[in-house]
Amino acid sequence: MGSFSIWHWLIVLVIVALVFGTKKIRNMGEDLGGAVKGFKKGMADASKDDKTPEAVAQQRVQSDETIDVQAKEKTDV
Repeated sequence: MGSFSIWHWLIVLVIVALVFGTKKIRNMGEDLGGAVKGFKKGMADASKDDKTPEAVAQQRVQSDETIDVQAKEKTDV
């Protein structure tokens, strides 16, 4: 029970092609390629945006949309 030879893999490939058909295998390959391409694009976009947690926190502090809840509670009391 050693490793499989090239002939074993060729027989498996032929059986898979017969069971699924070449069109379905090609479509699965295209889908997988599209997924890999999308993943690479997402990783490139993420590295381009590269925001550190400190920068995000600073941006939140400087935002005009933030509400100072503690100051509002002090004035309500």
